[in-house]
Amino acid sequence: MTSATTAHSVVEPSATTRRFAGSLVVLYAIITMIPLVWIMLTAFKSPDDAISYPPKVLFKPSLEGFCNLFTTRSRQTPEFIRSLGPPQGMCDSIARDRNMVVAGPSNYVPRFVNSLIIAFGSTVLAVALGTLSAYGFSRFRVPLKDDLLFFILSTRMMPPIAVAIPIYLMYRTIGLSDTRLGMILLYTSVNVSLAVWLLKGFIDEIPREYEEAAMIDGYTRFQAFVKVVLPQATTGIAATAIFCLIFAWNEYAFAVLLTSGNAQTAPPFIPIIIGEGGQDWPAVAAGTTLFLVPIVVFTVLLRKHLLRGITFGAVRK
Repeated sequence: MTSATTAHSVVEPSATTRRFAGSLVVLYAIITMIPLVWIMLTAFKSPDDAISYPPKVLFKPSLEGFCNLFTTRSRQTPEFIRSLGPPQGMCDSIARDRNMVVAGPSNYVPRFVNSLIIAFGSTVLAVALGTLSAYGFSRFRVPLKDDLLFFILSTRMMPPIAVAIPIYLMYRTIGLSDTRLGMILLYTSVNVSLAVWLLKGFIDEIPREYEEAAMIDGYTRFQAFVKVVLPQATTGIAATAIFCLIFAWNEYAFAVLLTSGNAQTAPPFIPIIIGEGGQDWPAVAAGTTLFLVPIVVFTVLLRKHLLRGITFGAVRK
C-alpha cells in the first residue's frame, strides 16, 4: 500500500448511455407535448371536426372556436337574419352561417383579467413576504426556528378540500367571498410557505461577509438587505416567483368554491363554455390555448433565472 493519495476518478458516461438518455428525454418531451398540441389543434377546428370519430388530424382551419369564446350567440330565423343587413365582422359572418347572430361579448375577457390580477397580485405578495421571512430565518437566531419552519411547510401538506369549507364560511362572514382581494390573500397564504423554504436556501448561500462589510461602511441592516442581499438573491426570487405564479394561475378548487361572478377566474369558467347542443370544444380549446400564453411568456422571460435557481447551491466550493 503506497503513501500516495489518489483522487477519485469521475466516470464519464459512454456515448451509448448518452444517446439512450437523450432519447428518453426526447420521448418524454414528445409525450408531454401531445395533449398541448392536440388542444391547440382543436382550437382551430369547427365544432363538427372537434367531435368527429375517428379524430381528424388534417382539417380545414376555422376561427369559429375563438369567435364562440369571445361572443355569445342566439339562434334566429333566416328572415330575421336577412333583415339585419351585411355581417358586421368575421364572427358575425360565422354565426350567420349557422343561422345565429352575435348577441354580445362573453365573460371570458373579464375572467381572464381576474386571473391576471389575482395570480400576479398574490405572487408579488407571496414573494415579498417570503423574502423577508426567509432573510429573518437565515440571518437571525429565531427561537424554535426548525419547528417554525416545519410548521410553515406543513401548511402545504393539507389538501385544499380539507380547509375549503371553513375558509368558505369565514369568507362569507367577513365579506371576502367572490372578491379579488379575498382570492389574492388566500393564494398568498398558500404560497408563502413555498416561498419561505425556497428563498431561505438561496439566502443561506449568500455570504454574511457581504452584509457585514456594507454595515461597516455605514449601511443599516435594511439598506444592506436591499442593496446587497436582494441583488444576490435575484435568481432565487425569479425562480420562486415562477413556481408561485404557476400555482395561483392554475388553482381550481378554491376558485370554484369561493367565486361565482365578480372574481371568478378563467379555470372554473373555461370548462362550462356551452355551445348549441352541448360542450363547445373548439371554444374550450381556444380558451385553454390563450390561457397558457401569459404563464409561458413569464416563464420564458425568466428562464435563465429559473435554470440557475434550480441548480443554485448544488455545488459548494
